[in-house]
Amino acid sequence: MSSFNPLTSILNQNKLEGPNYVDWKRNLDIVLTAEGYKFVISEECPEKPENATDDQVKAYDKWVKADEMARCYILASMANVLQHQHQSMESAYDMLESLKEMFGEQNPAAKQTAMKALLNTKMAEGSSTAHHWCLDYASGGLGR
Repeated sequence: MSSFNPLTSILNQNKLEGPNYVDWKRNLDIVLTAEGYKFVISEECPEKPENATDDQVKAYDKWVKADEMARCYILASMANVLQHQHQSMESAYDMLESLKEMFGEQNPAAKQTAMKALLNTKMAEGSSTAHHWCLDYASGGLGR
């Protein structure tokens, strides 16, 4: 995450691990709002332009870039096992819907079941940990 924005330190210090979902989501909303990316978690992606005007192409490109950045913020601010479960999702919106299902407004028994599944999840043998440069880069791990 950008060392230029002090707000991103909120996400570094409060990574999503499950039980802290509500606090994490509030912090994520703050950072995405400050960075100008929050719209991607509430607006649909504009259709990919074919024979489009310059404005339509710019709107599409803006949404795709903002979604990519939002995905990096989300992935970099969660526990490793959650990163592996969510890194292949296509959009920030999809990631947040999945996390909401896992940790959102649930009863205690459902949360306990989700946490147990999360803690028992292991990465598949032979799978790459370098699928998304943004995970290492955003968490400050690149170049260490």
